[in-house]
Amino acid sequence: MRSVLASSTVCFLLFAATAVAADKPEKGSASVTKQDYGKVESTPVELYVLTNSKGMIVKAMTYGGIITELHVPDSKGKFADVVLGCKDLDGYLAGHPYFGAITGRVANRIANARFTLDGKDYQLAVNNAPNSLHGGLKGFDKVVWKAKEVKGKDGVGVEFTYRSPDGEENFPGNLDVTITYTLTEDNELKIDYKAVTDKATPVNLTNHSYFNLAGHSAGKILDHVLKLEADKYTPTNEKLIPTGEIEAVKGTPFDFTKATALGARFKDLKSEPPGYDLNYVLNSGGKKLALAATVTEPTSGRIMEMYTTEPGVQLYTGNFLDGKTKAKGSATYDRHNAFCLEAQHYPDSINQKTFPSVVLKPGDTYTQTTVYKFLTKSSE
Repeated sequence: MRSVLASSTVCFLLFAATAVAADKPEKGSASVTKQDYGKVESTPVELYVLTNSKGMIVKAMTYGGIITELHVPDSKGKFADVVLGCKDLDGYLAGHPYFGAITGRVANRIANARFTLDGKDYQLAVNNAPNSLHGGLKGFDKVVWKAKEVKGKDGVGVEFTYRSPDGEENFPGNLDVTITYTLTEDNELKIDYKAVTDKATPVNLTNHSYFNLAGHSAGKILDHVLKLEADKYTPTNEKLIPTGEIEAVKGTPFDFTKATALGARFKDLKSEPPGYDLNYVLNSGGKKLALAATVTEPTSGRIMEMYTTEPGVQLYTGNFLDGKTKAKGSATYDRHNAFCLEAQHYPDSINQKTFPSVVLKPGDTYTQTTVYKFLTKSSE
């Protein structure tokens, strides 16, 4: 799922100075460093670099909470950056399909860009006609978050905070959001979400990283093998809005209950362009942190396990990547060059009374945890 984001020479030099060699990063003690990454208008943007003792690296900036780089080893110990991203801050500001960003206040689609809550009708911006997508014209992916380094028993991290004011993108209530990225010694990227409000409001947060486990510039991901812990999915209409039904994946091209290559059944899909952009109903029900997905890249031997407390996960196979983004290095990101696994409540839940509620009320706390764990075949 997809659409967005000033000092080009300075930003390029800053980016180049902070680049890390992908093959063999230095190993040592876990650390957090902070670097300047340019400005959005007059507001400084910072880049936090998290490193564990095994050499895994996560880079995330305060603009949009965007994960710009994620370096993990393959089965031979060679490191590669496995998330898509822009060349520099100017690239993000010029517009991109939510690479690595925090999406909200409501991730995914809201049908016809409207909803009713406590008897009041709310009209949102239409940015994915005729729907509202990922929080509107200026969602959480396009604001500068406050940030600070955190260290805990799980590893090193960075905590992002943002107050979304009452009426921002026409959502009700002041919403205070805290999102923490933690890099553990088990090569896990752990994302913890928390939010409170002073007025009832819909909340559905996720991270929108685009993964290619062969490396961000490696091309098609159709041979990546996926297993989902989901026996059911939410069918959609032609505008990708759920019909309200929940159906079994068995006997459909949407069945990943057994490990299957992502591109194996593209010929059976009716979508144009072909590919997946679909919410799966996780067997765990969102009641505990549980395994949701396992992805294996056969050439590198890299494996990514995804765990989440959410009831759903959106599988997206980069169907609308078009090669126009100012990508990192000399990369070109074309259709099906990455996949997303977005932990979430179901799309359009605010308008679907039978779906798990996304309404957060005063006095309650929204929480969510999602973990991306990186392994290799040789370490199984």
